[in-house]
Parts: sequence; structure tokens; C-alpha cells
Amino acid sequence: MKIAILSRNSHLYSTKRLHEAILAAGHEAVIIDHSLCDIIIEQEGPSIIYKGEKVIGVDAIIPRIGASVTFYGTAVVRQFELMGTFSAVESQAIVRSRDKLRSLQILSKAGLGMPKTAFTNFSKGGEKTLIEHVGGAPLIIKLLEGTQGLGVVLAETKKAGQSVIEAFHGLKARIIVQEFIKEAKGADIRAFIVNGKVVGAMKRQGAEGEFRSNLHRGGKATVIKLSRAEKQAALGAAKALGLDIAGVDMLQSARGPLILEVNSSPGLEGIEKATGINIAGEIIKFIEESVNKKGTKRKIKE
Repeated sequence: MKIAILSRNSHLYSTKRLHEAILAAGHEAVIIDHSLCDIIIEQEGPSIIYKGEKVIGVDAIIPRIGASVTFYGTAVVRQFELMGTFSAVESQAIVRSRDKLRSLQILSKAGLGMPKTAFTNFSKGGEKTLIEHVGGAPLIIKLLEGTQGLGVVLAETKKAGQSVIEAFHGLKARIIVQEFIKEAKGADIRAFIVNGKVVGAMKRQGAEGEFRSNLHRGGKATVIKLSRAEKQAALGAAKALGLDIAGVDMLQSARGPLILEVNSSPGLEGIEKATGINIAGEIIKFIEESVNKKGTKRKIKE
């Protein structure tokens, strides 16, 4: 089987591990920079040109689409899907998960626990009301386009919150406002989902004085065994967004697990090093099972 990893950087840990896992399973592995793909749309059918040559013979793809190239990256994934290639993560599921507001709306509809969240159009003087919607200060203010903890602000007081919201609105930046979960104590849980199963989980603790637990912000990861409620919440979130591979971030709260975010291109380095589990190998097993099954070609949802 020929499996292509869609990645802009072949030196990234996740890309290298997936490449190794494909070869270890006895398959052919190729790395394709999706940003350099040309999408050809014509009567003869969809095709992709990469570095001057037509892409042929690819049985499956593993999308590793960065947030900055979501639009074009998902267009390439969709083109592969239309060509009959199996994608480990559906193009539409990537789009769904990348839109933080849309994903939270879907998770809310599914009845999953999450921090109370508010979103509003730019409205002068509406900052105070927005803060009241999430229970007052302290509160979290997030840029809708932020990643890896960037664009996330903790406002300790209502006055500080109003100032930050006013500043973001002045820049025409789209934000969401969320309640602050004090009992989480700067930690969160990342559950890694593959094919409807939790294959690994870690607890990420923020650095001293840091409320964000992201490993890119200096957080530390340790292995954790999920409670039944946490496992159900993680699986429910991935299912609601249509993701067969996902990193589900949750907070531990007094009212149970609260979903923060669902990542469609979760990194492998932190979870593999914390748990010692061959996550990349689990992804390849899922692809093997999916491609070998009859009727695995998914219908493209628009």
C-alpha cells in the first residue's frame, strides 16, 4: 500500500514518526507538501500535480494540515478524497474542527460538558454584558484563530476583561469569552483518539505562574488514566465532529470533564513521550483496516 503524509515539514517529529510507522508496517511512504500541490479540475475528473508530476497510485493519505493553511490544505485533502483515496481524517471534519466557534456549537448540541462560552458581534459597550454571560471575572478571552496557546488571555478582573475585549474588538479580531475553571489549576488532559478508541492520554501541567498548559508554552506532560466520564467525553467530542483521529483537550472540573478543544492534527511527540505508546503505529493500523474493508470510500459532504 502507498501512503502519503501531507506535511509541509518532513523534519517534524510527527511527520518522521508516521513515516517510520508506515515503513515498519511494510508499506510505501511518501511525504507530500500540500502547499505545493496544484489542484486540477476538469471534465476527465479530479487530479493533483505535485512538483510537475501527476500524483497517482496513492491508497491513503494522512493529513497534517497546519492552521495557517487550512483552506488550501483541506482543498487538497478533498481532491484526494474525490480521486478515491482514503483519508485518515475527512476534509470536512478538519474544516469543522478548525472553526473554534462552529466546533463548540456542535459540541454544545451534542450535550457535552464545556466551559460556558459567549460570542458576540462587534458591539460598542457590550463588553460588560459579554463578561456577565460567562459568570464574571476571572475569565478567559480567546482569539478564534489562535493556536498552541497563542491569543489566549486570562483577565483577573471585570475591568481588565472589558479592556482586553475592547482592544480585540478595536482590532476587528474575532474572539470568544469563556468562564475560568479555577479548580483545573493550570492543567488539562489530552486524550488521543484513533478509530473510536482512546489510545493514549496525558495530563499537561502549565509552567509556574502560567495558566496555559500547552507544551509549547513550557508545560509538562505525564501519563494519566482517564475516568469513565473523561473517556466518554473525549470519544463523544471526536464523534460529534466526525474525526477518526483527534486530540481532545479537557479540563477536570467540579462538574465533570469539560471539553476545551478538539484538534484534527494532534502532535505525536508529547503524547508518545509521556505514554510510551506507539501512537503512529495505531494510526497506520487504522488505515490498514479501513482500506482493506469494502466500501471504505466515504461520501464527500459539502
